[in-house]
Amino acid sequence: MINFTVGPVQMDEETRKLGSEQIPYFRTTEFSSIMKENEKLLCEFFDAPENSRVVFMTGSGTASMEGGVINFFNKDDKVIVVNGGSFGHRLVELCEIHEIPFTEIKLDFGVPLEKEKLVEFENAGYTGFLVQLCETSTGVLYDMDMIGDFCQRNGIFLFVDAVSGFMADEFSMKKMHVNAAITGSQKALALPPSMSFTVMDEKAIERCKKINVRSLYFNYPIYLKDGERGQTPFTPAVGTLLQFNEKLRRIEALGGIPEMNKRAKECAEYFREKIKNLPLKMFMEEACSSNCVTALTPSNSNVNAHKIFEIIKDEYGIWICPNAGELADKVFRVGHIGAIEKEEIDKLIDVFKNLVTRDLL
Repeated sequence: MINFTVGPVQMDEETRKLGSEQIPYFRTTEFSSIMKENEKLLCEFFDAPENSRVVFMTGSGTASMEGGVINFFNKDDKVIVVNGGSFGHRLVELCEIHEIPFTEIKLDFGVPLEKEKLVEFENAGYTGFLVQLCETSTGVLYDMDMIGDFCQRNGIFLFVDAVSGFMADEFSMKKMHVNAAITGSQKALALPPSMSFTVMDEKAIERCKKINVRSLYFNYPIYLKDGERGQTPFTPAVGTLLQFNEKLRRIEALGGIPEMNKRAKECAEYFREKIKNLPLKMFMEEACSSNCVTALTPSNSNVNAHKIFEIIKDEYGIWICPNAGELADKVFRVGHIGAIEKEEIDKLIDVFKNLVTRDLL
């Protein structure tokens, strides 16, 4: 199978080989040293401010979404949540569940957040802003420079879900005035699903210490305390963290995050150029499209997008990414992260062409 989904993505040989080794015991000085290096490198890759820290959470990206919501905000806050798709809606759900006062900016699917939408929120007493770097369900990349400037101007704490966009799209906590951001092991890092990571600046660290969250497993101050000695309070996905360390070192040797962003951009542009003469339309405008994924809708409205996903999986041995909810039958997605080469993109293009000859696309 060739994997064009956006998580878990296709892993390279080095990562798979390391994953086959015996998992070691982790309450050791050796593992602590690895974890401290993991924290140092991840802070560098996020371009996080000095004295930033990382919470290593054993759980999916949603675990760190929820962890962030309850550790950084409470009923005394007043937050803005951008909802432009499935993952923006998830942030809305989390604020509802945990009774965080919020105002939702509801966007049409495939549409970016425009500056005009933020005008009414200027000097309005908001304390938090929750948003995706990339809304993975629609492929829209949000303008983080614009959002960051707005938050800095208004003294607002900015929490960013960069689970899919990290390493594919430009992201700098310093430049974009981000206080806390998350990513996941199974996205552009191309590791097994099991770990998510929250990078926190000093303001985020102080916030979580004052919140006094009513949770054991999601209590970030406990993680920060254990992290001082290179450990986690509960058993982590040890094998994934070893793969994580090897991958971070390799990324550093290859030129760091700019090189990873460049690679994802090249894959996205190559794919999008190849589909121009096919009966497929990009669901989002190219000007606001993420490098991590292309959301597509068939030009023929009678073609079911989820059926295309099933045919390509079952008959051609390729995974593309289906959608959910009201977009399930209208939109499928093709990822550009992980160990994907141009030769494999060509194979997918040939599949699309074959579906056209079969009158299935």
